[in-house]
Amino acid sequence: MNNILLEVSNLRTSFYSHLGEIQAVRGASFQLEKGKVLGIVGESGSGKSVSALSVMGLIQEPGKVKEGSVINFLGRDLTSLSNKAMSKIRGNDISMIFQDPMTSLNPVYSIENQMVEVIQRHQTITKKAAKERAVEMLKLVGIPQPEKRIKNYPHQFSGGMRQRVMIATALSCNPQLLIADEPTTALDVTIQAQILELMKDLKTRISTSIIIITHDLGVIAEICDNIVVMYGGTIMETGTEQDIFYNPQNPYTVGLHQSIPKMNVDEKARLVPIKGSPPDLLHPPIGCPFAGRCPHAMQICLEEQPPTFSISENHTSACWLLHEDAPKVGDYITAEVVSE
Repeated sequence: MNNILLEVSNLRTSFYSHLGEIQAVRGASFQLEKGKVLGIVGESGSGKSVSALSVMGLIQEPGKVKEGSVINFLGRDLTSLSNKAMSKIRGNDISMIFQDPMTSLNPVYSIENQMVEVIQRHQTITKKAAKERAVEMLKLVGIPQPEKRIKNYPHQFSGGMRQRVMIATALSCNPQLLIADEPTTALDVTIQAQILELMKDLKTRISTSIIIITHDLGVIAEICDNIVVMYGGTIMETGTEQDIFYNPQNPYTVGLHQSIPKMNVDEKARLVPIKGSPPDLLHPPIGCPFAGRCPHAMQICLEEQPPTFSISENHTSACWLLHEDAPKVGDYITAEVVSE
């Protein structure tokens, strides 16, 4: 039986300005199994959020999902659907939590008004039943006294509680896929841990598949089953949590690891930043997008984009160091090409 919920193939999304084409996503491919959590990690500008918005069909002018891109959701190619058809899928089958809960909620409407409106827009249900559903969802995500708090306005909630309201709203129509774009941004570390634990618990209790988008590998260390590492609009490495954290096979992934504070090092030890700046996607490099910042870059890295190498069944990396003719560096291994 096919267990794939979402399959993205050769996704290319660009934005067209007076300066030219900004290639925000350049040939990304990944998939998500039912009931699993996928993490998409990378620096700001790597194409993470644009990939999610492409899946949701929310790319607006001057942006466009280019021909050849395929977003397959339960056997339907979302890139071929009209906006009217996509509006029936958004909220019902796929929901998204946007980056900032402070601005995602309307300050002049109560939580009840906003949640009830969302539920009634997507389901044929009375206002009373919609309110009962909203209270049920607030209780599910840990809002105390939901019958009372639903009457409150966004400014009466803390940042963490607003994020819980956003999660409750996104889950109110029982979507099969929940996309969380930087769900812990602007929250302190204690609240971050609570939100991630909540999402981990929801995955088990309601069997919703989740995509978490973040710039911090540490945020998704325990919650994700599989991880996609993006940089410069391309996918650099994919693998399970064990693969990415304990056997990284791409210099960019290693760089992300080194920039994370660790508990088992000397307190005076300094973090190791990734030197340099991300590539200009108005004029993307012809070779590996990370070549300009990579400590192991070779001449071929500057001249030709690396193919995707297969390291194991679920672990791939786009790096010339995995080629059989490449010099051996650290723990990088020789692997087979799976796609050019």
